[in-house]
Amino acid sequence: MPTKTARGADAGAERISDAEYAVMEALWKRSPQTAAEVCDTVCAERGWSIPTVKTLLSRLVQKNALATEPDGRRYLYTPLIERSAYVGTESKRMVERLFGGKAASLLAHLAQEEALSADDIAEIERLLEEMKK
Repeated sequence: MPTKTARGADAGAERISDAEYAVMEALWKRSPQTAAEVCDTVCAERGWSIPTVKTLLSRLVQKNALATEPDGRRYLYTPLIERSAYVGTESKRMVERLFGGKAASLLAHLAQEEALSADDIAEIERLLEEMKK
């Protein structure tokens, strides 16, 4: 049984680095996993070794982002932060920091930079229509 239960990401939580995020992604896709299993997912792509992954896992445990469970001579790691909650918190932080808290400014920026495809615009329109209901 993991040592802690899953929770949402709150505004006061410690930030997760890009490297730590790669580890979290592997664990959000499938958990629990051992350090070696996480390494199988991320090491080749990132040029990391098992000690690097173990360091990142340790940091994430210290940040209360992961729970550990002994499994013989190894540990199993399970996320304590739900991916959707983390993405929501980070999205809000980004909009606040870069666009003064105005999501419309973010969309305007993306439109001006031609970063929105026709499919993106159609999806945004669909979401806005759903929100109006």
